[in-house]
Amino acid sequence: MRSSIPKYFKSYTDAAPLAVFRIGFGIMMLASIIRFWLNGWIEKLYITPKFHFSYYNFEWVKPLGDFTYLLFIVCGLAALFVALGYKYRIAIITFFLSFTYIELMDKTTYLNHYYFISILSFLMIFLPAHVYYSLDAWKNNKLSFQKIPRWGIDAIKLLLGIVYFYAGLAKINSDWLLKAMPLKIWLPSKYDIPFLGDLMQQEWVAYAFSWSGMLYDLFIPFLLLWKRTRFFAFLMVIVFHVLTRVLFPIGMFPYIMIVSALIFFSPKVHHRILSRISKWFRINKQKFDNSRMLFQNLKIRRFQVTVIALFFGIQILFPWRYLMYPGELFWTEEGFRFSWRVMLMEKAGFAQFKVVDAETGKRFYVDNSDFLTPFQEKQMAFQPDFILEYAHFLADHFRKEGHKNIEVYVENYVGLNGRKSAPYISPDVNLLNFADSFKHKTFILPFNDEIKGL
Repeated sequence: MRSSIPKYFKSYTDAAPLAVFRIGFGIMMLASIIRFWLNGWIEKLYITPKFHFSYYNFEWVKPLGDFTYLLFIVCGLAALFVALGYKYRIAIITFFLSFTYIELMDKTTYLNHYYFISILSFLMIFLPAHVYYSLDAWKNNKLSFQKIPRWGIDAIKLLLGIVYFYAGLAKINSDWLLKAMPLKIWLPSKYDIPFLGDLMQQEWVAYAFSWSGMLYDLFIPFLLLWKRTRFFAFLMVIVFHVLTRVLFPIGMFPYIMIVSALIFFSPKVHHRILSRISKWFRINKQKFDNSRMLFQNLKIRRFQVTVIALFFGIQILFPWRYLMYPGELFWTEEGFRFSWRVMLMEKAGFAQFKVVDAETGKRFYVDNSDFLTPFQEKQMAFQPDFILEYAHFLADHFRKEGHKNIEVYVENYVGLNGRKSAPYISPDVNLLNFADSFKHKTFILPFNDEIKGL
């Protein structure tokens, strides 16, 4: 075992799969940025709102006003340069920093696949994705190699495997498998989809989708790894993600996952892809086929391996942090984000905030629409860290208007996966007595039910 690990890190493979992945990743990211811009979401999500919800310890990350458009331009250009393999290391670092800054500007827009893009782009900083079939390799023969360390490709396969497998583990819960929730709520609303609309009204379809979704996520990484099942597994990837794209508004994520799954195929498949691209754009592919091996400095290799090992250690352990918190995860959401729990909840809430003068007892109620967009208000109403941050914002706002001795309370009700709405935050608790942290939020009322599972 000891000798096999060093031997593995000294083994080499063809660089074509990583080159195809780099091209696909860059194109998908550029398309995502353009789509975001054309839909007017930069204005709607980052410029129009008066207040933005921040991630804990990243309160300093804020939208840049009209310069936010420039940030998206930088991110889009970086994605294009990544696809071309031009000034790759600078381009991928720039993409990682700009995309992650965009993701951190407002917690309201959190999605699992945004997090996936951030950590994937971070990982790609340490991969030699530019040494084959890139402008960098074309312009500088010293950067051109056809053989790269095997772990450079396997690292991406491992990350994709973690995303899928953890998503499958998360679906092993009683709401998803035994109640078909929340699909039993969502699918009937898709009555207008051609050919499938009538089918979506059947309860058994919700159960079939729930169980097949769980099994798909758990086993698809292994089916993609095994040569005998790889082609069938890739067809499953296409069908699964196209279907989810038809049923749910999840943007570019299905296409990103389809393109990413190509990396599991052999170098021969990727050489055929690159040959086709070469034919379209009249590129002399033979210029890159030099059979040269990328030998790295020992210190650089050790540094890269150490970073990759720490990276995957975090990715494997971090989703389990919810075990440190008491209560039902879906109810408290403490440890829920960044754990590949994808589309497992239908949660809605109502939150009415009350500002009280502690000395006189005078009070008034807040109209949330004065400060929040409808989307922000919807997300805030059922997430405790949002509620706490908003309460402190209200206190700061009304102190500036001359109010003194402020206390902030909330009357809050939340419904989870078809259950009746229930009190969520204790109405007798002054939220200003609490600061946001990673500690358990004791002001969350108990969940009067049980969801069994991981």
